[in-house]
Amino acid sequence: MAKDISFRDFTGGEKVRLVALHARMAKRGLAGDMVDLSDLQRRVERIEKTAERRKNKSK
Repeated sequence: MAKDISFRDFTGGEKVRLVALHARMAKRGLAGDMVDLSDLQRRVERIEKTAERRKNKSK
């Protein structure tokens, strides 16, 4: 997660999406050792960047 944001900086919808994406990553991780999670990680990073931009804009 980005340094400057905390879980409270996310909107309700973003929190739900983050939890769902982390659950999907965990499910894929249980499938085996050689699992590609990069697509889900990019989605999480995109949500984090959006929240960080919103937080920095409000300062």
